[in-house]
Amino acid sequence: MPRPIVTLTTDFGDADYYVGAMKGVVLDVCPDTEIIDLCHNVLTYDILDAAFTIAQSYRWFPLRTVHVVVVDPGVGTQRRPLIVSGDRHYFVGPDNGVFSFIYPEQEKLTVYHITGDHYFHQPVSNTFHARDVFASVAGWLAKGVEARQFGDPIEDYVKLTVPKPQALNEKSWKGMVLKVDRFGNVITNIAAADCPALFAEPTPPFKLSAGGKEITKLVPNYAEGGQGEIFALLGSSGYLEVATNRGGAAQLLNLNRGADVTLQLG
Repeated sequence: MPRPIVTLTTDFGDADYYVGAMKGVVLDVCPDTEIIDLCHNVLTYDILDAAFTIAQSYRWFPLRTVHVVVVDPGVGTQRRPLIVSGDRHYFVGPDNGVFSFIYPEQEKLTVYHITGDHYFHQPVSNTFHARDVFASVAGWLAKGVEARQFGDPIEDYVKLTVPKPQALNEKSWKGMVLKVDRFGNVITNIAAADCPALFAEPTPPFKLSAGGKEITKLVPNYAEGGQGEIFALLGSSGYLEVATNRGGAAQLLNLNRGADVTLQLG
């Protein structure tokens, strides 16, 4: 049998003991677990950033991988701990909307409110559920305990309003910046499915307005753009990006998450 896999996504960074403590709890429950650090530099307290991060990562992992996602400004309050059982994977984390991108992607979805506190690492800290609740539950899932053993199914779990582009007419859309990555690439919320005509061959005339600039060039990859030139491309996330070759488009255009972008065809 292959080793069970648990992935970790948090806003904890790498300067403190938090991630190491989580790993210790997982391994104490299930020593055979392979633990993968997906990302520990999610924007602090930023649930939407965590939701985007896990949604772009989980599908590449093997069957029955357990994904722990902890960006949890409500730790210690009445917010519920969850197990999300999807088509191929499990997700463990707080009921604060952090799985909002994942919910609609699953054909078979059951969400459990974790109430079986005998699966928790005791005593449970009021400020470190990532270690005492989520990591411990992930270890037991990795060990083979069925998700239904942890609590009852619920249907009133929290879902964020995931920002969608607005169609202004048949040839124009108003969107927003969904994320700026560490290279300064600007990821918008305009997906290929929102405007498939843009990606036809040959590329039709278009204007992508962002940060006071009109971008009119679409390239297949970052290296195809000139150095210092700002261009558009379809990124690996499936969303339209604004980028520049070996530079930060976000810095050049003074763009941050939430900024407006407008796409006009023709």
